[in-house]
Amino acid sequence: MKLSLLLMATLSLFSCSSQNLNDYDGMAPEFDVKTFFAGQLQAKGVVLDRSGTVTRRFSVEMIGSWQGNRGTLAEWFVFDDGEKTERTWIITKLPGGRYTGTAGDIAGIAQGESAGFALHWDYQLNLVVDDSEYLVTFDDWLYQLDQQTVINRSYIKKWGMQVGEVILVISK
Repeated sequence: MKLSLLLMATLSLFSCSSQNLNDYDGMAPEFDVKTFFAGQLQAKGVVLDRSGTVTRRFSVEMIGSWQGNRGTLAEWFVFDDGEKTERTWIITKLPGGRYTGTAGDIAGIAQGESAGFALHWDYQLNLVVDDSEYLVTFDDWLYQLDQQTVINRSYIKKWGMQVGEVILVISK
């Protein structure tokens, strides 16, 4: 009896489904990355630990520009503790709503794809915490609400387990 209960509990954990990009296919507004991430943008966000507690707050100034299907997105972060960092993405738009991206603290190449109002990115980031550096995976979801606003929710994972989350609102 205990074994069957354990088996049922285990199966229910693994049967939980996560969101799928195709769930957003055809839903408006169509996320046009080149249009949204062009010009000046601002963002405000929070970093949460694995229990969901806010550990940091931050703001970001961004400037995006595109030449053909290649874009640059420069980001300047200011955290509530005074830390300042920057990142510059080089993004390439590919056929079929797909994207690739690189940046100085990104390990390898970020892979992205859009459908409807959503954009999904997967990448590994070299995250510096105090005097240590950790290679973490970002499961990054962006949702365009309207022509002026995108909500970004990033799940931070280490060894396949969620260790944190970032939520931010990006405004044109």
